[in-house]
Amino acid sequence: MEPHEFKINEEGLKAILPPMEAEIMEYMWRVKVATAGEVYDHLKKRHESLRRSTVSILMNRLCERGLLKRKVDTGRGGMKYVYSVATSKEEFEKKVVESILNSLMNNFKEATVAYLSKIKK
Repeated sequence: MEPHEFKINEEGLKAILPPMEAEIMEYMWRVKVATAGEVYDHLKKRHESLRRSTVSILMNRLCERGLLKRKVDTGRGGMKYVYSVATSKEEFEKKVVESILNSLMNNFKEATVAYLSKIKK
């Protein structure tokens, strides 16, 4: 997943993903595998007006972006999607940093190199 937008005033995942998608990914990285219903049950505690269909739509969007993958599972209630993480949080963060630094180098090479040379471990 390549970040297409970096929101400089946001913190953490919300700088890259919309807020609800960021919350879904934080939860998914913790549990690894879940249905949209399970994610909805987790999120509705903090978001009273949240609809289950919204969670399903957002999780499908995260699949399209390559952060989640899904498979169809059949059980007592019929068919349902089971979602799992497609990439680790560490790998995602690494790709974000690489993408942002590559963009900075392509667009502001001298300033980026000058700034990075000042940073000490």
